[in-house]
Amino acid sequence: MRTKKENPYKEVLTRLITEIFEKSGNQLLNYKQVAAKLNIQDTESKIAVADILNEASKSGLFLQPERGKFKLKQLEVYITGKVDMTADGSAYIVPEDELENDIYVAPRKLRQALHGDMVKVHIYDRKKGRKREGEVIEILQRAKTDFTGTIDISTSYAFFVPDDRKMLHDIFIPLDHLNGAKNGQKALVSITEWPKGAKNPIGTVKAVLGDKGDNNTEMNAILADFGFPLSFPKEVEDAANAIPDTITSDEISKRRDFRHILTFTIDPADAKDFDDAISFQVLENGNYEVGVHIADVSHYVLPDSALDKEAFERATSVYLVDRVIPMLPERLSNNLCSLRPHEDKLSFSAVFELDEKAMVVDQWFGRTVIHSDRRFSYEEAQEVIETKTGDCVEAILKLNELAYILRERKFKNGAISFESEEVKFHLDENGKPLGVYTKIRKDAHKLIEDFMLLANRKVAEFVGKQGRGKNKLGFVYRFHDTPKPDALTNFSQFAARFGHKMSIKSDKETAKSLNSLMTKIEGSKEQNLLTSLAVRSMAKAIYTTKHTSHYGLAFDYYTHFTSPIRRYPDVMVHRLLQFYLDGGHKINVEHYEKMSEHSSLMEKKAAEAERASIKYKQAEFLQEQIGVEYTGLVSGVTEWGMYVEIEENKCEGMVRLRDITDDFYTLDEKNFAIIGQRKKKVYQLGDQVQIRVKKVDLEKRQIDFTLLS
Repeated sequence: MRTKKENPYKEVLTRLITEIFEKSGNQLLNYKQVAAKLNIQDTESKIAVADILNEASKSGLFLQPERGKFKLKQLEVYITGKVDMTADGSAYIVPEDELENDIYVAPRKLRQALHGDMVKVHIYDRKKGRKREGEVIEILQRAKTDFTGTIDISTSYAFFVPDDRKMLHDIFIPLDHLNGAKNGQKALVSITEWPKGAKNPIGTVKAVLGDKGDNNTEMNAILADFGFPLSFPKEVEDAANAIPDTITSDEISKRRDFRHILTFTIDPADAKDFDDAISFQVLENGNYEVGVHIADVSHYVLPDSALDKEAFERATSVYLVDRVIPMLPERLSNNLCSLRPHEDKLSFSAVFELDEKAMVVDQWFGRTVIHSDRRFSYEEAQEVIETKTGDCVEAILKLNELAYILRERKFKNGAISFESEEVKFHLDENGKPLGVYTKIRKDAHKLIEDFMLLANRKVAEFVGKQGRGKNKLGFVYRFHDTPKPDALTNFSQFAARFGHKMSIKSDKETAKSLNSLMTKIEGSKEQNLLTSLAVRSMAKAIYTTKHTSHYGLAFDYYTHFTSPIRRYPDVMVHRLLQFYLDGGHKINVEHYEKMSEHSSLMEKKAAEAERASIKYKQAEFLQEQIGVEYTGLVSGVTEWGMYVEIEENKCEGMVRLRDITDDFYTLDEKNFAIIGQRKKKVYQLGDQVQIRVKKVDLEKRQIDFTLLS
């Protein structure tokens, strides 16, 4: 046997053995298991491993809880993860590895890390029964350095108080970096440096947003806070304005001409950008030709141009309560690309021959020229469906009939129908909310949706089913994963409280159960609550080049082809489809995957910005209703209070536990409830309660209610 002095690799081997224990989560291992994990097969080296383990357990590096089985005394492990700040200045680090548990970091050990940052954390040895703790040793990537908030100027310096509740540090602004901002105004500030040991970061004013409380100021603050630009750079506007608005006969000659076929658009009454049009004709054989015509954005926006780079960065249009922040300059989104009535327009089309049973007998994809005969609002098209009279009546009624069949087939195959009421506001000319109402989707909305789904699915199938293995064609898909089992179990237990039984044994049964639940609750007081909880228990849909199915729609292949004016992935899909129609084969899949990831991230931010604008308008509306009593439903419970959604107007606020004075209440997380400790009174998710509007903080978009006994 080698003596200890004879082992020249002792230090290196000790380090390798330590790493094995770190990677295995510090489970008990004997020397043979360690050797196997190190791929050591010769007897001499195995003995060297055993020697190191025995010797290091005497020196205190390892413990030997069972004879011949070892573990590290202190698990010195480093992980990377995302910072999730709490209100008291501490944070939880959410590891990149989803199987790992969160790590608690005390405020003084955050080392200037901010909410959302990617950081490297050193984890301490866990004391028995305590949560894992650690400290930030490196900030790998800042989530954001730009913040919106309020300027506070004194004689020799200024401070900036961020709106973001998770940004707990005020930013110091030197007076020569105010860039015209006045005391009390809202501004966008960028952190420029954070000296070591300094309590506050230093920043500079990037843009003055205006006076607090002004509608424009507040909406721009929401956009800026989520990283969306407030205007287009001059070179992008110039590039858009330089595009001629005439369509040449040479361009028309390269396309299939649909100008002689009945074509129309159906959109919201206030829409200005018309992404899609539908053409309809009865064929000689009795079948129906339905053309789904989509604005040909990729004809005007060329790869790597200034327009393309800006569109990619934005990745999506953002829809706030009172405005649209378009992905493309207005000249393109509302003019050149928009499929406006009585104008020749360039489009990219998916054309289907359907029989009476809405089966696709034949299909064609390619570039076209169209001429829309009529622009319908959803309300106008709905009137045609209901009264069976009006413009394009035969076409609309037959399309509605075919859409019904497509919809039924989709649900039969396991698609899930989520119908929630959309909150809308009546606004005056200054953007002040005068009232709140909910919008219900009718047949006209669903008709358009079902033909858009057909086009998206068939385009994805057309590309996705070509080639095998290495020869498979790269593409951008819309992917929706199956829900996590524990989230589904929680939801089904909650639905049972309202008397709704669900079967979640398989994906098919889950979908069937969810659909029957959604049909049952339509128009009920719990519809919004149950729908939003069901959506929350689902996975989020993303863009990816990896071919995967869409669970919510029950489609094996699905993409986004139908909205290139407002979604960048659709522009990518148009380019790729044309590339393959032209006989192309190979693309740089990695490049498209990175673009897909960016698009998914920006889509998430746009949804958050939209929610923030709704929250602001709800707070602004209820500001005039202080003291008014309403009936509401408990829509969420936390350790500091319960959220209540007012039945009448869907505005949501909080009843703080400290304000419920008849008992001391605590959270019962498992049962979505808060419970009084003495009288055992229970408030559960979905319970109907009476509340009074107590206080509104517009800046924080917070609404407080008082619970009426």
